[in-house]
Amino acid sequence: MLDEFVRIGSGVWWLLVGLVLAARACDLLSTWMATPNLALEANPLARRLGWRGGLLVNILLAPLVASWPLLAISLITTSLLVAARNSQNIWLMRLLGESGYRQWFSSRVSESRTWVVYASFFAEAVLSSLPGFALLVFSSWQLIPFGIGLGIVGYSTAVAVFTALALHRR
Repeated sequence: MLDEFVRIGSGVWWLLVGLVLAARACDLLSTWMATPNLALEANPLARRLGWRGGLLVNILLAPLVASWPLLAISLITTSLLVAARNSQNIWLMRLLGESGYRQWFSSRVSESRTWVVYASFFAEAVLSSLPGFALLVFSSWQLIPFGIGLGIVGYSTAVAVFTALALHRR
């Protein structure tokens, strides 16, 4: 039942609101830990909104998203995967600082062959999307596996798009 909605105020709706807020909080917290000034944020909309705007948008959107379980489950999945990816290099970003990390990373990219850099990030996006596509295909249209698959595909798409934007900007 991918097109079903839940009644606002119901128990399922409140559960989804809580899960969406928790997952978005994980994404925001991991981003803040990695780049407190948003200097390394790849998403231009998130950079433009800043911390207050981003927090407000997430708080306002969570109840709306929670009324459509498919969207809520896919957003929860994507948010947790983004938080995990952010967490991967928090230690290095904190050690070097935002500008130091950017300079270090840019130097490593400059020292590498362009096609190898792009191929590496493209491979990450494609390979991380494969379990998501498998869930989409084999879910038999069941809400939870389909929503998780959609979230994984959304995550891998975001990685591909925002990494390409960041590399292009560099």
